[in-house]
Amino acid sequence: MKALTKTDFHFEGQKSVYHGKVRDVYNIDDDLIVMVATDRISAFDVVLPKGIPFKGQVLNQIAAKFLDDTKDICPNWKLATPDPMVTVGVKCEGFRVEMIIRSILTGSAWRAYKDGCRELCGVKLPEGMRENQRFPEPIITPTTKADEGHDLNISREEIISQGIVSAEDYAIIEDWTRKLFERGQEIAAKHGLILVDTKYEFGKSGDQIYLIDEIHTPDSSRYFYADGYEDRFEKGEPQKQLSKEFVRQWLIDHNFMNEPGQTMPEITDEYAESVSERYIELYEHITGEKFNKADEEEDIAARIERNVKDYLAKRK
Repeated sequence: MKALTKTDFHFEGQKSVYHGKVRDVYNIDDDLIVMVATDRISAFDVVLPKGIPFKGQVLNQIAAKFLDDTKDICPNWKLATPDPMVTVGVKCEGFRVEMIIRSILTGSAWRAYKDGCRELCGVKLPEGMRENQRFPEPIITPTTKADEGHDLNISREEIISQGIVSAEDYAIIEDWTRKLFERGQEIAAKHGLILVDTKYEFGKSGDQIYLIDEIHTPDSSRYFYADGYEDRFEKGEPQKQLSKEFVRQWLIDHNFMNEPGQTMPEITDEYAESVSERYIELYEHITGEKFNKADEEEDIAARIERNVKDYLAKRK
């Protein structure tokens, strides 16, 4: 099974390229961004040594669909998807925070709560909560956006006092975060899922704020199956979920959390294929559509290069 783990394109008007953990971002004339969703996968802030076939296509197509489905709430950066693994959009200066919103106590929030934490990013948490319990209402727990290493929790007050985002802009992105999450939960519910938590990123082009990057994908979000959620919660059983958490849990089970002295476990072809199947499963559940794999015979990088060049040429 083929996977795209590295790109090195040279498009007309290209000013720079940024290779992120998962996405490669090409700056075209300081005007457009060509974002390639590779098949790399990261967990615990480290990129795993093997790519996951079709993961990039899954992420790109889910994000494109939900950007289209939420553009009545706020403007977003997307202009076109010239390839199954590529989105082209408005170049923005991203805010240096990620807006994380949670409806259920799970994942890293539960791990912190279990260790005695009762305040997360300035939000006070009720006593006596259990794993996978719903919050009275969704809570926003932002993090700083780090170029390398771990993102750090930060409160609304700290973001504003440190000048990371102005009070006026923060009020806007906080409002959009709640509205986007509500829409995401409504869409998930129609397909028998619970959108548990997710992250949004925002940026500016001129004076206009845009929703940027991906939304409601398994890399940026956590989904539970709605059927059986209450029963599993009452019994204290693990929830059946569709998210990247199963990868994190697999790494934890193999004694890896990217801590000093730990060694990354081997990622076998069989495990990579099983992760690929989970990503495709989420695509089909959350969109209600069958996933159509891009041509497996064609060279992925060559296809992307051709499609992006054709798109850029037509824009002239």
